Amino acid sequence: LEDTRDVALVDEFYERLGRGEAELVPSEVVDRLLAGETPVRVWRQFRGLTQQALADGAGISKNYLSQIETGQRDGRVRVLQALAKELGVDLDDLVDQP
Repeated sequence: LEDTRDVALVDEFYERLGRGEAELVPSEVVDRLLAGETPVRVWRQFRGLTQQALADGAGISKNYLSQIETGQRDGRVRVLQALAKELGVDLDDLVDQP
C-alpha cells in the first residue's frame, strides 16, 4: 500500500512539474539554505536577479533589501510577501526556519 501511495505522489509531482506548478531546485541552493544563508539572497541569486531588480519589483529600496539579505533587518510580512511573489516562491521559503 505504501509503495502505491509513493508512486502516486511521484506521479502527481511530475504532473505538476509538467504544468509549471512545481520546480526542481539544484542541490547547491538547498545546501546554501541549510548552511544558514539568507533565503532572500539565495533565491535572488538563483533567479539571476540583481538587488536593484528585485527591490524595484517588490517596491522597496535596494538598501532595505540589502539589510534583509545581510540579516540587519527583518522584513515586514507585506515586504516578504512582495519579495516571495517576485522570486516565485512561497512566503515560507523566505522565512528562516528554527
